[in-house]
Amino acid sequence: MAQNPSLLHPPSFAMGLAIWGYKNWVGTFFPEKTPAQNFLKCYGDRFSIVEGNTTFYSIPSPETVKRWKTETQPGFKFFPKLPKSVTHNGRLMPYLPQAFQFLELMQGLDDRLGGLFLQLPPSYSAAHFTDLELFLSTWRSATQVTLFVEVRHLTWFETPDRDRLNQLLRTHHIDRVLLDTRPIYNANDNAQQYSVNKKPNVPLQPIVTAGTAFVRYISHPIRNCNTEYLMEWVEQVETWLNQGKTVYFFVHCPLEENSPQNAQYFQDLLERSGLNVPPLPWNRLPHPQVEQLGLFPS
Repeated sequence: MAQNPSLLHPPSFAMGLAIWGYKNWVGTFFPEKTPAQNFLKCYGDRFSIVEGNTTFYSIPSPETVKRWKTETQPGFKFFPKLPKSVTHNGRLMPYLPQAFQFLELMQGLDDRLGGLFLQLPPSYSAAHFTDLELFLSTWRSATQVTLFVEVRHLTWFETPDRDRLNQLLRTHHIDRVLLDTRPIYNANDNAQQYSVNKKPNVPLQPIVTAGTAFVRYISHPIRNCNTEYLMEWVEQVETWLNQGKTVYFFVHCPLEENSPQNAQYFQDLLERSGLNVPPLPWNRLPHPQVEQLGLFPS
């Protein structure tokens, strides 16, 4: 099958959310009365990338994966998370066969597969360095599918293990996930009171180890509490783009209702700062809900 021309030169910046379906988005982010089976299509009309958090908890069938492809437009990219049955059972190497089985399954997305996301638990410390090194070297020798790695134990953020990790990722052309939880931990309120799964309080180290910045921005539910941090990200994105790097920016929020509007706010800041980023598909719809920006208390 011939490759769609739009995929030959993908945009160097793209923004999305952690999930593509949330019932409380109906009537704001999604049109009124949108049925659940249409959530993915509606999401794909509004954003061009998405994390695949659903695969962390449940492995889909091949038929479901193929349906994800058919329900999205050419150029849309999924970044599925490796299942917790692979990543959250101690060492990685014993579960390498399952990891490759998951990779084979996700290749059913064909050109919609942007890469896979390996999230390690807080219990996986730098003491597991050899295990991680073996896993990544075996992965890279077997496939060129992009892999992004997120670490959560604090030892990975301290020298010398921080430098060892970054060098390991550079060696295998693998990028490190950049998790920014400052907006929820530096706030004066309990921004995570709405969250079932709390995000870790880890240092932000915006280092690109291969060629792509994979940013997970955990936004505060109140829009204006994000401005200071998002303006910093505007400057960082501009630097990366000037260096020829690709930037994938994923906006989360403890109050999931606010994730789309917080992402839209960041898009607005990027454009007002003069950055040459692709338009947000959401804003190009006949009735983009830009007015939603005003619904947030200051």
